[in-house]
Amino acid sequence: MAARVIRNHDLVRVPWKNGGGTTAEVAAFPEGSGFDTFGWRISLADVASDGPFSVFPGIDRTLIVVEGSGIELNVEGIAYRLDRDSPKLSFSGDDTTAGRLLAGPIRDLNVMTRRGLFRHRTRFVESGVALLAEGTSVAFLVALDGSFDVTVASTIHSLQVLDALMLEAPQDLILLSGSGRAILVEIASDTPR
Repeated sequence: MAARVIRNHDLVRVPWKNGGGTTAEVAAFPEGSGFDTFGWRISLADVASDGPFSVFPGIDRTLIVVEGSGIELNVEGIAYRLDRDSPKLSFSGDDTTAGRLLAGPIRDLNVMTRRGLFRHRTRFVESGVALLAEGTSVAFLVALDGSFDVTVASTIHSLQVLDALMLEAPQDLILLSGSGRAILVEIASDTPR
């Protein structure tokens, strides 16, 4: 299984057109693809002000608040509060969405997959063994609260806060150790139903 550490401090942050924040791409498939051509994309965003979200037709999204007090997302007229107690929301990129910061800037993790090609699942994990879902083709672990060690094929990969480990052709079990939590992102092919 191929494993690659992606350091948070190495990510390139690009300003949004509306000036409301920045985005740093963690990884995308195919590599080098743009917003109209990616199959899946994972990024970190720094949200500095309230405002509308970009519409991504045909894309399924999950947004997870990883730093800051939180944000209220208004998705098609329904408000969802994302904060430390409930930091995650999955929604359609087709939906009209706007964000209102609860108390200052936030940083969030965005996972996007193109419907009909890929699907994703996200969950929080702690020290122990993580069992990956059947059919997972690529997985990411993103350290949240502190350092995290991931053992893959007897090699230990050490992650600091917001570092990511990309696992291609992953095995079923991943050994995790650390003092905090991490986000596990699993991406699989999505066959048309």
